[in-house]
Amino acid sequence: MSKTIAGTKYAVALFQLAQEKNLVDQIESELLIIKEVFGSNKDILTFLKSPQVSNQEKHNALKKACADFSPYVLNTLLLLTDRHRVDSIIPMIDAYIEMSYDQKGIATAKVESVRALTDEEKLAISSVFAKKMNKVSLEIENVVNNDLLGGLKIQIGNRIFDGSLRGKLDGLKRELLG
Repeated sequence: MSKTIAGTKYAVALFQLAQEKNLVDQIESELLIIKEVFGSNKDILTFLKSPQVSNQEKHNALKKACADFSPYVLNTLLLLTDRHRVDSIIPMIDAYIEMSYDQKGIATAKVESVRALTDEEKLAISSVFAKKMNKVSLEIENVVNNDLLGGLKIQIGNRIFDGSLRGKLDGLKRELLG
């Protein structure tokens, strides 16, 4: 089973539990912290995957690191570790956040631009494209990409809106050569 499929199954279970206990937002914020920490420190994943480290040591480390988190988050991490599904932790977090955002009417958008966007620009993009996607708002991740030359390239789910100068030049090139 792929790590994404396994992660999604655990995310669904955790999300349903969070809904029952009215902890969706709290668990979401805890999972975002875990994702940030795991993303910035690959040694944690290496430690949790290591066969030389006993399960008890892994449990103790997770319990200490997640002492302030809900028991549901901790137990999910312990379960994934026990079942040798450490590689499914990040996909599980991503799937949980996607379900949480979907429930709130929020979509995530990857916005590529030649420079970092201001908060006002992000807000304007969010309001325009949220309506197009029938969402309340967009959570924007801004990526600086100098290859665009100008304009924006926006990816929301599996849809791409290419308003970049590079995209327009590539389209013109295809037309002329096509």
